Amino acid sequence: MIAAAKNIGLDDVWRLSGFTAVLSNIMSNVPAVLALRPFIPGLENPERAWLVVAMSSTLAGNFTLLGSVANLIVAEQARAAGTPLSFGAFFKIGLPLTLITLGMGTAWLAFGF
Repeated sequence: MIAAAKNIGLDDVWRLSGFTAVLSNIMSNVPAVLALRPFIPGLENPERAWLVVAMSSTLAGNFTLLGSVANLIVAEQARAAGTPLSFGAFFKIGLPLTLITLGMGTAWLAFGF
């Protein structure tokens, strides 16, 4: 499996960031990091890879209302206070916010680290 990580190019900062972000939205960010844990030490630059995984898994939680348990807690509190937060309303802000912050974070880690 570790060789497979190299075959899909997880040594590339951009690919690792995107893969982590997608995985974080499929299974949530903490399980995604745990699933990636065995692969990181075998990558070309494990220190940078951990930073990419930490950054991407955290920021990916802003993508959808389901991207983070914290989002669901806030949405529930908003509903209880009489201000419902829909999936669509969250996504309208979450999509561009996540793409911009992931792009900036990944660029910084790719070129500035």
